[in-house]
Amino acid sequence: MADLTKELIYEMYVRLLHLNEQKADTDLQEFFQQATGDQLKLLPKNMTSIHVIDCIGHHEPINNIAIAKKMNLSKANVTKITSKLLEADLIKRFQLTDNKKEVYFRLTPKGKQVFDMHAAIHKRKEEQFYRFLDQYTETEQHAILKFLRDMTIRIAEELAERQGMVDEER
Repeated sequence: MADLTKELIYEMYVRLLHLNEQKADTDLQEFFQQATGDQLKLLPKNMTSIHVIDCIGHHEPINNIAIAKKMNLSKANVTKITSKLLEADLIKRFQLTDNKKEVYFRLTPKGKQVFDMHAAIHKRKEEQFYRFLDQYTETEQHAILKFLRDMTIRIAEELAERQGMVDEER
């Protein structure tokens, strides 16, 4: 019986991953649908760019290295994304008066609009998620938390290991 349960958990896990991919696509479409006229022109066309705006908005002033660490992205990828965001006037770059070497980012008024739209959607999704969790007892919620924590650690370790392999090949 235990093996059958493990198989069912694995099947549900794989299904969850696939549904999550589809959900990410529909979330992006929903984000674009909620934007009106002028707002729609502001929006980057992918979720990673929107999340970079979110990261900058939460941590400004922030530099490329800190964005890369917080978002688990390569510095090259962050440079590419921030270049496009600068071009779109969603962020601005500057240097601190006591450190002319490092470049930092801050949101522009247009970037702040995107940040606020994204925050409102996240808040709504968070409230929906909490209502969903209300169907479980506190004990069940602790089991869910333990599972998700352990799974997150495992996936992060696998990614770090793979990244190490990629770095060794370079």
